[in-house]
Amino acid sequence: MTAPVSDGTNPFILLARITVSPGKLDAYLDLAAGVDAEVEASEPGMLFHNFDQDSTDPHKLVWSEVYRQSDDFLFHADNPPVVDYVGKHADLAESFTIEIYGTVSQAVIDKINDLGVPLQYFPTSRVGFVRSERFA
Repeated sequence: MTAPVSDGTNPFILLARITVSPGKLDAYLDLAAGVDAEVEASEPGMLFHNFDQDSTDPHKLVWSEVYRQSDDFLFHADNPPVVDYVGKHADLAESFTIEIYGTVSQAVIDKINDLGVPLQYFPTSRVGFVRSERFA
């Protein structure tokens, strides 16, 4: 079965799960703080951007992100501070995976696959709603 895709105009949630290498947590948090500030300043389509830490294992962290639409993710993935962050990530972390909740454009799926990051995709079922006026 082929996973459904959309025209890309709907909001969606992305979780990026990271396990930081032992002894590198402070350096990783510094790296994350820098990219977070850059994303806030340069990406109006990023509606929510938090870096959450597992309460039982501080080396496990999750970027929780809400995008207005698929094009906003594509901008994010090519945003120079994000590209720099991804380049430095490998020296500090053991793993990086992405989960998408909501139906996205094929371009988003292709972009993540091109990055070589493991992806779990949960397209929207026939149940649920979006308050579209809040995402205009």
